[in-house]
Amino acid sequence: QVQPVESGGGLVQAGGSLRLSCAASGRTFSNYAMAWFRQAPGKEREFVGAVTWNGISTYYGDSVKGRFTLSRDNAKNTVYLQMNSLKPEDTAVYYCAADCVLVVGGTPRCNFWGQGTQVTVSS
Repeated sequence: QVQPVESGGGLVQAGGSLRLSCAASGRTFSNYAMAWFRQAPGKEREFVGAVTWNGISTYYGDSVKGRFTLSRDNAKNTVYLQMNSLKPEDTAVYYCAADCVLVVGGTPRCNFWGQGTQVTVSS
């Protein structure tokens, strides 16, 4: 059982950067593919990115590709979402998800979800 806990959200100016963290406990953390999603008011939950269990492969949604970077540190039971060149359109609640099945060309399906952290980008 893994309970992701997000942190690092906040208010930033457009063009700025922010790094989100997702912490989870358990010996099996390193076996899990992890993912980030986000949801803005009035919109559906959107796939942001995913990383395989070994951190070798990453996948990104089109809206963040080239600006966001996922990484993980299995020794710390933590995954990260580095967000650069932030835009007001990136404003959303960001969710970390664990134990994900990664599907080519599709949205990952994940078994464990965090409660989210708010990211607000001002102009």
